[in-house]
Amino acid sequence: GDEAHFLIDRRNDFWYISGLHFPLKDDASFASFHTNTLIDGELVIDSLPTGPRATYLVFDCLTLDRKPLISRTLDKRLAYFKDGVFAPYAELLRKFPEERPHMPFEVQLKDMQLPYGLEMMFRAVLPGLPHGNDGLIFTCRGAAYRYGTDPGILKWKPENENSVDFLMRLDFAVVKDDGGGGGSYTDYDAVPVVNLFVWTGDRGEKWYGTLHLEEAEWEELKARGEPLDERVVECSMDESGRWRFMRFRDDKDKANHISTVESVIESIRDRVTEAELIGAAGEIKGEWKKRQGQRDEEARRGTGVKA
Repeated sequence: GDEAHFLIDRRNDFWYISGLHFPLKDDASFASFHTNTLIDGELVIDSLPTGPRATYLVFDCLTLDRKPLISRTLDKRLAYFKDGVFAPYAELLRKFPEERPHMPFEVQLKDMQLPYGLEMMFRAVLPGLPHGNDGLIFTCRGAAYRYGTDPGILKWKPENENSVDFLMRLDFAVVKDDGGGGGSYTDYDAVPVVNLFVWTGDRGEKWYGTLHLEEAEWEELKARGEPLDERVVECSMDESGRWRFMRFRDDKDKANHISTVESVIESIRDRVTEAELIGAAGEIKGEWKKRQGQRDEEARRGTGVKA
């Protein structure tokens, strides 16, 4: 059949993407292409001097041409992708740069650093990114792929980015009519009670708290001129322990699961600051070197046995 590519989002919706081509390795004609290949990554918009550019950043490869890779370690999975997919793709663009403008986005490898290079990450790498970011992800290089939540992956976010996605429902006040008729009306102008719900799975939604809105914030939301009720909203917790509005998450149709919410709240209350991470870099480096030495020794012994 013909070459075809799809993006799959968090809702498991498939999006057909035209204009891409990934030739096979060692094909001087660049006519061949990969099939049955599953790559994990994120689509970002880079802000460049020449204007915005869509870029797909690859950070994992689960299957390559029907060959399952999930049992292999992360470094091996990425090595398969670099050698089998990215290198031929980069060579194609090098030889035929005129094809670049016709592609819907460029594909790049997500830049990964050693875990102890934290000061460099905060001082140089993150500020130099052409797109936004919400923190750091510490990934186990020597682990197989895990479906669902991987306990071997640690995510760090700055304090202002530790957030929860809630389902928002508005409860407007009913006010008695002062006209003397004894009637009442719903006051859609005043700040409503904003109830926040989490997802519990089989038991559906559960009330979790309320969103604190200042008058000015409510006026800004009303000025949008769009429906506000029954939307997923990303919230952060302020110093007083109140949930505050950050942004709408229209890419999601459900709130965070209650287990995720409780995990985020634990991270907020027992947070690790940027300064603390940088301060721990020396110890992280020492432990990393120790583990690397053990791996090198095991590899040496293994080679000796085989010989």
